Amino acid sequence: MASVSAVKFLLCLVLWLFISPTSCQVNAGKKNKLNQNVYPFIKRASSFSSSSSSISTRNNDGYDYIIVGGGAAGCPLAATLSQKFRVLVLERGGVPFNNPNVSFMENFHITLADTSATSPSQYFVSTDGVLNARARVLGGGTSINAGFYTRASSRFIEKVGWDAKVVNESYPWVEKQIVYRPKIATWQRAVKDGLLDVGVSPFNGFTFDHVHGTKVGGTIFDRFGRRHSAAELLASANPRKISVLIHATVHKIVFDTRGRRPKAVGVIFTDENGKQHEAFLRKNMQSEVIVSCGAIGTPQLLMLSGIGPKEELERLNITVVLDNPYVGKGMTDNPLNTIFVPSKRPVRQSLIEIVGVTNMGVYIEASSGFGQSDDSIHCHHGILSAEIGQLSTIPPHKRSPEIVQEYVKSKREIPVEAFRGGFILSKVASPWSTGELKLINTNVEDNPSVTFNYFNHPYDVQRCVEGIRIATKVVHSDRFTNYTLCDKESTETLLNLTVKANVNLVPKHVNDTKSLEQFCRDTVITIWHYHGGCHVGKVVSPDYKVLRVDRLRVVDGSTFTESPGTNPQATVMMMGRYVGLKTLRDRLGKSGGI
Repeated sequence: MASVSAVKFLLCLVLWLFISPTSCQVNAGKKNKLNQNVYPFIKRASSFSSSSSSISTRNNDGYDYIIVGGGAAGCPLAATLSQKFRVLVLERGGVPFNNPNVSFMENFHITLADTSATSPSQYFVSTDGVLNARARVLGGGTSINAGFYTRASSRFIEKVGWDAKVVNESYPWVEKQIVYRPKIATWQRAVKDGLLDVGVSPFNGFTFDHVHGTKVGGTIFDRFGRRHSAAELLASANPRKISVLIHATVHKIVFDTRGRRPKAVGVIFTDENGKQHEAFLRKNMQSEVIVSCGAIGTPQLLMLSGIGPKEELERLNITVVLDNPYVGKGMTDNPLNTIFVPSKRPVRQSLIEIVGVTNMGVYIEASSGFGQSDDSIHCHHGILSAEIGQLSTIPPHKRSPEIVQEYVKSKREIPVEAFRGGFILSKVASPWSTGELKLINTNVEDNPSVTFNYFNHPYDVQRCVEGIRIATKVVHSDRFTNYTLCDKESTETLLNLTVKANVNLVPKHVNDTKSLEQFCRDTVITIWHYHGGCHVGKVVSPDYKVLRVDRLRVVDGSTFTESPGTNPQATVMMMGRYVGLKTLRDRLGKSGGI
């Protein structure tokens, strides 16, 4: 997910929730309304007829491609394949259109905090104690992220073995439809000047390219602050060959195991009313089920379908289709640490617009201010309610009145200046610390257990320390202090402000402000750029076909061993278009017919 300070928004939300309504209500407009004029092929899952699908399959008229997950990769992939083939997209969430919480930049934090069952953002906590979220909406992470758009490095493209020519066709296809040049906020300009002052140079101006130094990146928010997600790439689909079902939760992939290798033949899913359906592929060896559920959902679905570590599957009485011990392994999340910076002047809300790309593998970004539109959808957010807050993640028998009161007290002491300031963000790129994903149960709607092992490797700690040092230098730079009108606080004071504002379940230590190493470990939060679990060479082939299985492919960030560029959404969307083009050309010839 594109980065922005989780600390800031979680902190502001705790304050906001003191006066928040106790139930969801729409102040203006209608929620989740379909635009049938632009997207006539998007329908609710209950409109699907299982019987007709079964009959059509027997007549060899099923789907050429069933794409599970209409996210950052799934939408462009479906739009591309539908030019020549019959495609079914199954998305477990609703649509992002006409939902003000999703559509407008100023409501970004509200969607992330919504823990209701229908929220576009499904909350989870890693075993490390870090609060996190995964998308549950058409468009995936592009519908709930901070919007920053930047391409991967040329090194990344070469490493994964992509055809540079097709890559350079695919990025612009995305950019022409939903990417914009941001109008730089004054806070962001001050950060840019501070980065240059401390040596994160040269200034590369506005560019989508991944280059060392300081630059302005793209955004999927237009000049009116309206979001344009990957869901809008479906406007390029062939409406006669594509069907997109929302509120369609896929529970398992169906296999034919009678041959030498298991073969995917379809999927089982439920609609918004809980009714079960089956959708099938055509009887053609080139037809495929393509899983694009993201780094959490894809390994989870593979395991629930019988592909994964044998012992783990048998423990949950899941029939083993293929024993692959690498499914769910190599999970990585880029650790984020922040510095809270107060300001004596009003600060306009801004998400990520500027990035400093250092030579040591640390990226410096920034966010500021707080916003909320009049037509936003207000909800009671259990995890961040004033009475319980983050303690709602702790089992009730472990809570005590003293712990609850201490939490409430600490949040009430957050200064009003939190609304007149911002954060400098430091992200460790390509962390060496990795973890794993395991099933807790067989319910696909429940989160699996995810461990990222933040800062388990000393090299990650070393880079975090360097990143925090750069961030504090930016805060202390003359150009930045001239903007905030604040005195140059000591590093210890800045760290102390951040420790008090930090929201995670990691125990704090008395030396958090004395040791940058301890500060990094104790104040780590997510930047929503987790990846892995279905690595190339271990779970999938270089063309993303699942190893030792026919007619099954994975296309999303679960195949990555590192997060591309400073923010992954550009490359994940490009990947969907890229794989679609390559597939068409493999089947239809050099041009692929488009």
